[in-house]
Amino acid sequence: MRHRLLNPRLLSRRLREARWWMLDYVYAATGQTRAFFSRARPADFSSGGKAPIVIIPGVYESWQFMRPLIQTLHDHGHPVHVVAALGRNRRSLTDAAATVAAYLDRENLTGVIIVAHSKGGLIGKQLMATNDPGGRVSAMTAISAPFAGSRYARYWVVPSIRAFAPANAALHGLGLDRRVNDRITSIYGVFDPHIPEGSELVGARNIRLSVGGHFRILGDPATVRAVLDAVTDAAGPAV
Repeated sequence: MRHRLLNPRLLSRRLREARWWMLDYVYAATGQTRAFFSRARPADFSSGGKAPIVIIPGVYESWQFMRPLIQTLHDHGHPVHVVAALGRNRRSLTDAAATVAAYLDRENLTGVIIVAHSKGGLIGKQLMATNDPGGRVSAMTAISAPFAGSRYARYWVVPSIRAFAPANAALHGLGLDRRVNDRITSIYGVFDPHIPEGSELVGARNIRLSVGGHFRILGDPATVRAVLDAVTDAAGPAV
């Protein structure tokens, strides 16, 4: 009987992906713990003279989960706003986008740049496409956003996760709407254990980093640099 040997390159890639998967969950667990014990307040990051940033986290993530990136953006002179009313972000895309839109109106924010993670990218696109008639949002930088959904989502019974299935009507419709894609920067890694379809968005500025993971990418220095560059480009020349 002939035994087929496992391709060394394939084995190396599988081992690398398994390591990335493990490190991804370690980062997620650490981040959720940090967020739970965080004493940071939204007002801590609201000062700054540059373009306003609005943070939209992923599903089951509070805004504190993105605090390291928030701190960096604030340190670079941006007033950073968080929408505490989103909670842990389990609402539908329509409801969440309306919640963010209401916040923008209440705070009278203009020239806004959204920085989002995962589901937050879908909420941001929904907002830009249907909930921003006054043009308050100028651009969005999304990290690991499932713009084409995830085939894994259909195996979940939880509605907030099943909503990411590619066949979901709301997600499919949002994907077909390309009116705002040219104002979006999509940042993603070479391997995402939760989004095998990837985060490339037609018509957007797509940045693929040599990073593995869905959560861990948030803390990678290459991601931070890419976000800062995208925000700077979106904000335009300083006045």
